[in-house]
Amino acid sequence: MPKKGEIRPSTEKESHLPCKQAKVEATCPLLWKYDHPESLFECLISPIKQDVFFREYWEQKPLLLQRNDPSVALYYQSLFPLSDLQDIVKQGLYYGRDINICRCVNGKKKIFNKDGKVSYTQLKKDFDQKKATIQFHQPQRFKDELWRIQEKLECYFGSLVGSNVYITPPGSQGLPPHYDDVEVFILQLEGEKHWRLYQPTVPLAQEYNAEPEERIGTPTHDFLLKPGDLLYFPRGTIHQADTPPGISHSTHVTISTYQNQSWRDFFLDVVPGLVLATAKEDIEFRKSIPRQLLMKVDLSESSRQLSGFLRCLADRLESGKELKSSDMKKDFIMNRLPPFLGTNFDSLAAGGAMPRLGSTIRLRFKDYTVITVEPEQDLLDDSTKEIIFVYHSLKNNRQNHMMGDENMDEEEIRETHGLRFPLSHMDALKQIWNSDTIRVEELNLSSDAEKENLVLSLWSESLIEVN
Repeated sequence: MPKKGEIRPSTEKESHLPCKQAKVEATCPLLWKYDHPESLFECLISPIKQDVFFREYWEQKPLLLQRNDPSVALYYQSLFPLSDLQDIVKQGLYYGRDINICRCVNGKKKIFNKDGKVSYTQLKKDFDQKKATIQFHQPQRFKDELWRIQEKLECYFGSLVGSNVYITPPGSQGLPPHYDDVEVFILQLEGEKHWRLYQPTVPLAQEYNAEPEERIGTPTHDFLLKPGDLLYFPRGTIHQADTPPGISHSTHVTISTYQNQSWRDFFLDVVPGLVLATAKEDIEFRKSIPRQLLMKVDLSESSRQLSGFLRCLADRLESGKELKSSDMKKDFIMNRLPPFLGTNFDSLAAGGAMPRLGSTIRLRFKDYTVITVEPEQDLLDDSTKEIIFVYHSLKNNRQNHMMGDENMDEEEIRETHGLRFPLSHMDALKQIWNSDTIRVEELNLSSDAEKENLVLSLWSESLIEVN
């Protein structure tokens, strides 16, 4: 077993879970220079290229980038220095919700949380005397640069991106070996952190019920992260980390994404709508199930019938039937970060002059909007019709990001920001979304009034601007 702080090279026997270990001399310039999602992500994993990363590492194996660039180290240190904690605590943080105080004792996680608001004096006391780790939840709510990075990554992945900061005293470990159900990027901010990854006894650990310590296999990698270093590992990777003795403390941030974003989740989201749409056109889907079907133990005969319906659905998809995702799209756009605007809050104002029929318009904030088609009940005749909804995240509350529904009142949970249009407006919306610029009079709608009303609605929500 290697000593703490020693980088343990992979052997041929361990090649089943290789980990890229690169001393990076010439890195991408600092993240703050990049406002385009793809450029920011490529800088984050530099010098690895995006196509290489997704082909060789994403969901497959860890990637370790050890950087020797002082400017990158200084930038990482600025993301969440320990010195910022005292001022942030003054904003009114609570144990459990915002901060956990924990330490790994005899292989188990021990929590030292108090009740109510966090006291910085008590926080520092537990840190110094109990050698406890400070786990800070979702620091992007308070640190602007993390907000900027994470909202761009949400654009890049099309998935929520959360983070946690871990500040650990010397000679201590905050958490026992565990796994996460997300893809994880570790940024080392301050000090040094010793990491150990394991080859689990079963793959995709988060899909099983056994505790991680019951399924830990052989350690596959031992290494030391320093400021400016980055570590990626896929969901289900069992890992642990501790701060070596002899330094003041260690701070790292975990940036995580792709929770509940599997094909299974997408399938459950889109198939119900496909079944309902097909049933409107195919009478076989509306016929009764066999008598006493729900009372039977053996469902093999019904399974054969059901497979025929599934083949019918597959045929409809292959013939060009459009899938409609509502729940996953809406959940993402309702809960993601608003765009980072710095001090330029005026950029959320309506763009340019009011659009007219002869105006040329351009879509704004495309990465922060989704279009869904959802059934809506007519209150007058109790019928149901399909309506287009354009949701956006421009007015989302940064302070609630990734904090869970328990921290919001009932009105906030229901709130969505966006617009509704009749189904006949879909072609015109697609024209706007797929064009760099377009004249209002060219929109595929039956009347000039409809064209003007559509663009005026989008303009009032700051979603288009007039060139």
